[in-house]
Amino acid sequence: MTDALKRLSDEGVAIWLDDLSRTRLTSGNLAELVRDKHVVGVTTNPTIFQKAIGGSSDAYDAQLRDLAVRGVTVEEAVRMMTAADVREAADVLRPVYDASNGRDGRVSIEVDPRLAHNTEATIAEAKQLAWLVDRPNTLIKIPATKAGLPAIAAVLGEGISVNVTLIFSLERYRGVMDAFLTGLETAKANGQDLSSIESVASFFVSRVDTEIDKRLDKLATPEAKAAKSKAAVANAQLAYQAYEEVFSSDRWAALAEAGAKPQRPLWASTGVKDPSLDDTLYVVELVAPGTVNTMPEATLNAVADHGVIRGDSVTGSYAAAQGVMDELAGLGISYDDVVQVLEDEGVEKFEASWKELLDTVSASLAKFAPKGGTAK
Repeated sequence: MTDALKRLSDEGVAIWLDDLSRTRLTSGNLAELVRDKHVVGVTTNPTIFQKAIGGSSDAYDAQLRDLAVRGVTVEEAVRMMTAADVREAADVLRPVYDASNGRDGRVSIEVDPRLAHNTEATIAEAKQLAWLVDRPNTLIKIPATKAGLPAIAAVLGEGISVNVTLIFSLERYRGVMDAFLTGLETAKANGQDLSSIESVASFFVSRVDTEIDKRLDKLATPEAKAAKSKAAVANAQLAYQAYEEVFSSDRWAALAEAGAKPQRPLWASTGVKDPSLDDTLYVVELVAPGTVNTMPEATLNAVADHGVIRGDSVTGSYAAAQGVMDELAGLGISYDDVVQVLEDEGVEKFEASWKELLDTVSASLAKFAPKGGTAK
């Protein structure tokens, strides 16, 4: 049997797991995935932590009891719990980090999603998270909102490694890469070691098809039906074209000369939402050197079981990808509206998950609080 995940890694795609929980850590499952499934990184987000902590019967109880006795605030408790998981995951992945010279073995933790439109608060939160987790192989996730772009540059300028999240549009992705270059230029001017700064740009995939296919279904024409489920891959392929352009520029060359490493495109939201599609679609069609694919475990297992890796499926696809986007425009699908809706919904969904997480932890703290005491 062929090892599709090894083939994927050999093609230059770093395989990261899009999930984390304390049970995954204490059971040894994460270590097993690193050992057996070529996993070399982990991403988290507010929804992942909400499911992990909200869905766990007792994995967090000991820590919750201690936090309740101390009388900490709900927000402090959430940060202590999530940081503890990220710290332990970073320790599991530390050998990968060391073996890859800091390229992989990374674990991401996201700033409070309620700060997505506040530049200064995002910067402050990112610095606090880097201090709290205190592991060199951490990435601080910052959303690619308009307010997020200057925050990304500022945090990188401090020498903190960043995972830029919630990227949907090609224009915004170019803004993200510009913020990355600006941040490294600042770091260089500040005397930072550029070789120690890592960054990925999380370009979301499946949600693009979900939103566009919904609009195509409303058109209910043969042309619209034929155009379904093509946009997400095409959008990502064009993003890689933009990546190749920026990282072959003179501006980048000056930073590379100083020891900087490129900001890799990371394919996020790679779980297939439409059951009629191949469940490995957003992996096998986005194979390109120097990329990361962060997968839910179901997608990881699907690729391992029946994924067919045909080699680089991105480079050289740009004309066809642009043709897909032009066809959609001809059908009246507004790309600018689609990506704005997706960004707005992405922030809103993470905010909602964060609120659910706060509510869950608040109830747990109240349960474990000493008699006569309450959670703050």
